[in-house]
Amino acid sequence: MPEAFALQAHYSNPFHPATTIRYQVAVEAPVRLEIFDVLGQRVPALIAETQAAEFHRVLWDSRDDRGRAVAAGVYLYRLQAGTSR
Repeated sequence: MPEAFALQAHYSNPFHPATTIRYQVAVEAPVRLEIFDVLGQRVPALIAETQAAEFHRVLWDSRDDRGRAVAAGVYLYRLQAGTSR
């Protein structure tokens, strides 16, 4: 079981439009994983649910919330887990 919340580096084939994002959740908690373009606009929210304490991974297929392919470029991802005070 993971001892801390953590977001690992993504991995993918540079010639394939999909990438796998790995992260770990230390205790059952609400989790939100989002992708942003370089302008800070959210592209898709990949995860928005309570998840169990374990190691997770999710595949992003380079599509937005409407299922449209996004342009090639640099994208950022953000993981939020637990509750904020």
